[in-house]
Amino acid sequence: MIDESTNRWLRELLGRHGAVAGTVHIVRGDALEIAAAHNIPPKVQEITARIPMGKGMAGLAWQHDKPISTCNLKEDATGAVKPGAKAVDGKAAVALPVHEPSGMVRAVVGLAWADERDLPDELMAQIAGDAASLP
Repeated sequence: MIDESTNRWLRELLGRHGAVAGTVHIVRGDALEIAAAHNIPPKVQEITARIPMGKGMAGLAWQHDKPISTCNLKEDATGAVKPGAKAVDGKAAVALPVHEPSGMVRAVVGLAWADERDLPDELMAQIAGDAASLP
């Protein structure tokens, strides 16, 4: 379920990093549940309302506890990007795990940019540090 305060936080995060779309999925039991979405088509929000571990970029980021990225959502052939994500109006994208103080993954934050770009490790670390402020 979309939470307006989390949506505000997401819009601010996207703005700080020049991203055009994004999501926040919170770990709830055995799945990720959508908590915020910006510039994500309603059908994609519906499809990604609940994501099992290991499915799509967010599910893989949760499963492997590491960022999962692509240079181009629409042309990715790795299998990490599911058809619904290809409907997002963006190219480069990343799904980043956000941790509890104990080290457990508590959420996955996704960002997408309008252009193709490489996402170097230092940028990923910067975004991950910023995403740690997730309320």
